[in-house]
Amino acid sequence: MSRDTYYVTTPIYYPSDKLHIGHAYTTVAADTIARYKKMQGYDTMFLTGSDEHGQKIERKAQEAGKEPKEYVDQIVATFKDLWDKLDIDYDYFIRTTEERHEKVVQKIFKKLYDKGDIYKGNYEGWYCTPCEAFWTERQLEEENGEKVCPDCHRPVEWVEEESYFFKMSKYADRLLEHIKTHPEFIEPESRRNEMINFIENGLDDLSVSRTTFDWGVPVPIDEDHVIYVWIDALSNYITAIGYETDQEKFEHYWPADLHLVGKDILRFHTVIWPIILMALELDLPEQVFGHGWLLSETGKMSKSKGNVVDPVVLINDFGKDAIRYYLLREVAFGTDGKYSTEALIQRINSDLANDLGNLLNRTVSMVEQYFDSEIPKPGAEEAVDKELIDLAAQTKKEVEAEMEELKYTAALEKIWNFVRRTNKYIDQTTPWILAREEEKRERLKTVLYNLLESLRITAVMLKPFLIEAPYKMGEQLGQLAAIEAADWEAANWGALKTGVKVYNGEPMFPRIDLEEYFEKIESRKKENEIEKNEEVNDLDLVDIKDRITFEEFMDADIRVAEILEAEKIEGSNKLLKLKVDIGLEERQLVAGIAKHFAAEDVIGRKILIVANLEPATIFGVKSEGMILAASDPEGNMVLSTVSSDIANGSQVK
Repeated sequence: MSRDTYYVTTPIYYPSDKLHIGHAYTTVAADTIARYKKMQGYDTMFLTGSDEHGQKIERKAQEAGKEPKEYVDQIVATFKDLWDKLDIDYDYFIRTTEERHEKVVQKIFKKLYDKGDIYKGNYEGWYCTPCEAFWTERQLEEENGEKVCPDCHRPVEWVEEESYFFKMSKYADRLLEHIKTHPEFIEPESRRNEMINFIENGLDDLSVSRTTFDWGVPVPIDEDHVIYVWIDALSNYITAIGYETDQEKFEHYWPADLHLVGKDILRFHTVIWPIILMALELDLPEQVFGHGWLLSETGKMSKSKGNVVDPVVLINDFGKDAIRYYLLREVAFGTDGKYSTEALIQRINSDLANDLGNLLNRTVSMVEQYFDSEIPKPGAEEAVDKELIDLAAQTKKEVEAEMEELKYTAALEKIWNFVRRTNKYIDQTTPWILAREEEKRERLKTVLYNLLESLRITAVMLKPFLIEAPYKMGEQLGQLAAIEAADWEAANWGALKTGVKVYNGEPMFPRIDLEEYFEKIESRKKENEIEKNEEVNDLDLVDIKDRITFEEFMDADIRVAEILEAEKIEGSNKLLKLKVDIGLEERQLVAGIAKHFAAEDVIGRKILIVANLEPATIFGVKSEGMILAASDPEGNMVLSTVSSDIANGSQVK
């Protein structure tokens, strides 16, 4: 393959439900290497997409009372929304329900059949619907006396059906030879060894059609069968770039330089997919990289386990740059790592806010103070300056080396070593002391120029990793246009434009108080509970609860209260903060009624409240009681009031 193209792919994700932070991990990694290669001058192609056929989707759609295409359309929309929120700059989003893809998949099946590599037979074996994987008896695991899938550990089912089979065994020796003679083909090394062992234990021919469901690409030679996931989904990597439809484009980008996949689907991409390509007489991808899992506190994230972390919530709370930085910085790419909100906040505060943000703020502030915001021209170079300049050049080379091996964590650590060294340079040169003496003004110019140039170079090197920060830095440094146009070579020393104005903007990464954030999360949970309680009658009337005794009822101190003040709580569209008079005292309440009542409309009303409820903090606001209201199945709400005027604080008996 010529050096001027670079083709990188993510897996195509299965739209059975919304994506979690683990999916974002893979896609951010692919986006970063694509941006880096583009900065190096490569003609890049970055592919992602969705794998939309199969029995699991068919069942999910039935459960939701929808047609499969209608069901996947709404889930795929959430995929694209997430990639938009993370600024994923993909070149093409392929869907396996595209007509072009389906037609080419049928051509591929027919080619393999005509070649004699696909034959008809009968299948008997164990099948995992969630993973869409067949397993032999020896591959299964057992938990609590039940046979389970070795990947997801969920129960498998016995399947007997007519099937078309692909001759995997025919190509096993050829694939094994390729892996052994091309050690870079599977990375990291531990995964390569796993695949070698798997192949050496023997490959069975592969079932590539199904008759037990209809949601799939029809087999072109047999209308009773649909093409199974292996040929359908894996072929996306070539159908997306024009195989059988645009040969010039296909030959321009194929073979792929990099398939990025999670370790759980490595076998499909390093055994099944290469053998399909061999049978089609096509080149194999240059590399398949099987990265580790981003784990929750309770293990691998899974909707069925209820332990997933929603990346949309994190982006809304912390911003896309902070999430991208954390994903790439916290876990060495290739190994498993554990997601932690505490670790995320610590990274934001330490690396982004303190090391980088504070460096930018200090430097720009000194230029504003000492040179009326204008970038000065540097003077004579001293030893301490040369150390910084040499480190900048060394850092660029080291980042290049780390990126070639997809060592994102190490690449970012090299950049942050340079950032920390630049902070140290301030302490070494003490510009605030230089500014006191006129004869040292030329030296001060050099020091501030070097600080600004270090920040410019940092911004350039961060462009593949972060989306907003490099441009915010460029704006404050008066170098925005240069940063926007910067390729990788712009990270060389000496390109800073002098004589232009800097300005000190808002902090790029405000510090986050850990305790306050978790209080906010707890308040959000309680608000969600309130919302659920409000909406519980949306579909039908709720059954009457179990009977209570008169004494139990009397434990609730229900009183008349007059609403004195009301206002919406910032950041919530459901909550009002109320100040009420209950006769003996005035209290503050939080009520989930803002969707039904404007703040100004409830002032002066006399309502009923539970006065002896334990105080709670809801959305960061203290609430000392609960108002009584009623809602019907249509969602209409009324407040519980009294029929005529009565003193505030009167008890309901």
